[in-house]
Amino acid sequence: MIKALFWDNDGVLVDTERLYFKANKEILARVGIRLTNEMFVEFFLRQGRGAWHIVEGKGFDRDAIQRMRDERNAIYGELLRQEAKAIEGAAETLRTLHETHIMGIVTSSRKDHFAMIHRRTDLLRHVDFVLADGDYARHKPDPDPYLAAVERSGCLPEECVAVEDSERGLLAAKAAALKCLIIPTALTRGGDFSRADKVLRTIREVPSVLLSLSV
Repeated sequence: MIKALFWDNDGVLVDTERLYFKANKEILARVGIRLTNEMFVEFFLRQGRGAWHIVEGKGFDRDAIQRMRDERNAIYGELLRQEAKAIEGAAETLRTLHETHIMGIVTSSRKDHFAMIHRRTDLLRHVDFVLADGDYARHKPDPDPYLAAVERSGCLPEECVAVEDSERGLLAAKAAALKCLIIPTALTRGGDFSRADKVLRTIREVPSVLLSLSV
C-alpha cells in the first residue's frame, strides 16, 4: 500500500531547469566558457556539482568563483520572479493525490529560490511538508533527502514513492529504498532510468501508475 509521495521540485512540479541553465550559461560566458546542453545535463543534473571546476581550471580563485555564484543566483532569482511556472497538470494531480496520500516536496533548491518559485504557483496547499537545501546533510544522489522525507512522513520506505526527472534523483530514491517514478524533461530524456519502477510521459499519469504499484 502506497501511503506517501515525495515530489522533486524543479523539472517535475515546476518548469525551472531551463531558467537555471540560462543563468549559468550567462555567467560562464563572461569568462569564456560555453555551457552546452550536454554539459549542463552532465555536471548539474547528473553529477550535481555544477561547472565551477572548469572555472577553477581557468585560474579563478575561490573568492572570484563565489562572486560568480552570487551573480548567478541573482540572475536566476530574477528569472524565477519573471518566468517560473508550474508544470502543466501538476496542480490537478497534486490536488487529487493529496486526498489519499501524505505529500512532500524533496528538493535541492535553495530556500529563497524555492519561495520565489512558489509565489507564482498554487501548489504548496497540496503538500504536507517541504525539505530543501539545509534540511539534510548531503544532497542527491546521496539518500539523505529521501531518508529525511521517510522519517517526516511517518511511513515505512516500502510505503513511499519518489517522483523524479533525473538520474541523480533516481539514485537518491533507490539508495533510500524507495520506489521511484521518472518523468523525463527535454534536458534529462537521454538519462539511464533502468532502475526506475516506471518511466512516464507526463505528471498526469502518476495517479493511475500508483494504483498498479499499490497492488
